[in-house]
Amino acid sequence: MTPQGSPLFSRPSPRERRLLTDALRTETVGGMVLLVAAVVALLWANTPLSGVYEAVRSFHFGIPQLGLDLSVEHWASDGILTIFFFVAGIELKRELTVGELRKPAAAALPMVAAVCGMAVPALFYVAVNSAGGGQMDGWAVPMATDIAFALGVLAVIGTNLPSGIRAFLLTLAIVDDLGAILVIAVFYTSTLNWVAFGGAVAGLVLFRILHVNLRVRAWYVYVPLALVIWGLTYNSGVHATVAGVAMGLILRVAPDNPDDPDSSSPAERVEHRVRPLSAGFAVPVFALFAAGVAVSGSALAETFRQPEALGVMLGLFVGKFVGVFGGTYLAARFTRARLSSDLSWPDIAGVAMLAGIGFTVSLLVTELAFTDATVTEHTKAAVLIGSLVAAVLACVLLKARDAKYRALCEEETRDEDADGVADIDQDPDPVTRPTEAARRSAAERSGGGDAPPERP
Repeated sequence: MTPQGSPLFSRPSPRERRLLTDALRTETVGGMVLLVAAVVALLWANTPLSGVYEAVRSFHFGIPQLGLDLSVEHWASDGILTIFFFVAGIELKRELTVGELRKPAAAALPMVAAVCGMAVPALFYVAVNSAGGGQMDGWAVPMATDIAFALGVLAVIGTNLPSGIRAFLLTLAIVDDLGAILVIAVFYTSTLNWVAFGGAVAGLVLFRILHVNLRVRAWYVYVPLALVIWGLTYNSGVHATVAGVAMGLILRVAPDNPDDPDSSSPAERVEHRVRPLSAGFAVPVFALFAAGVAVSGSALAETFRQPEALGVMLGLFVGKFVGVFGGTYLAARFTRARLSSDLSWPDIAGVAMLAGIGFTVSLLVTELAFTDATVTEHTKAAVLIGSLVAAVLACVLLKARDAKYRALCEEETRDEDADGVADIDQDPDPVTRPTEAARRSAAERSGGGDAPPERP
């Protein structure tokens, strides 16, 4: 770390930017599909076809002999959503071993911001329900940030964000996912079947031996093994999505050839194939069967009166903002970190508000936290309302600065010599890299002008 400190939200390395761009491109498309699925669910559940929606959602099928006779809703949340958590596990492993989180100085900011962004919403929920006599089981509902939903919102309004902010937002969501995984595994596992749990652990050990030690690459070996691990995890009492995270954390993330900057790792190749399935299918299907809640006038009025729902709403669009913005400020105030020269604190405020969009994991935790159907439905409505308010406020804050973001994005991607490498990566020093004004000045001098070049 330099004496001046590490800049907050600084531009990632070229390799990190390529991985970030690929990930966010898929998540953005998936986020738009997720938005459509959520709207379809709401319309379906609030029309004369609501009976059909409930019948489909509660329809059971599976293999009862294996303890897998589940409703369509539970297949979506306990089964299909495991794909999403598998990708989250890969992202977390990559960030912790070869990404930005492997460096303590770089990891400090998103870690502090994420922890504060999880703790403060939970405290908001606890405070509201302590005063209102509500159930405390839902304290974890407003903790998580839904990166796909957030990027889908940004895509709809056409807001550009520079890579530094996008990297921070993605890292924040990854740490949030880790927190949610730990919360689900520790606090929402009521009983434990030790035989099934031991079988799942043995399956994970075999998975690691095949992948890390023997370097087996055949997908037809891993898919059946993954299904067995998932089934054993489900029957153990631990939420089945934890199996996806565990398998994602096992994958090797180091490049096959470290000396080749273009060399990829097994985890990157698997993530490249599975992420579209997660963003474009798993998460939207979960949303389709989880987001269908009644939005009548009386139901909405009850949502605003119920302490559980009110605590979730305030936790999402107030607690998240206070936690993420406050955590970032504290990191800058009490460490040597400093804000990137390209950005200012209103930019951080927009990102902090965007973090209040909690959808996928929040809906999942809602289903795990409450057994009363009425409380569950009202809390789901609160998740939708809180996320909507956070999204609208974030859009207002970020859209107001979109012209500045567009200029930063253009600077990051400019390739005037058409060599396939961005000019900013060939001369990354902001002191020596010429700005657009300097380039115009140089062109004028070559044509007879004598104006001196500008420095950034």
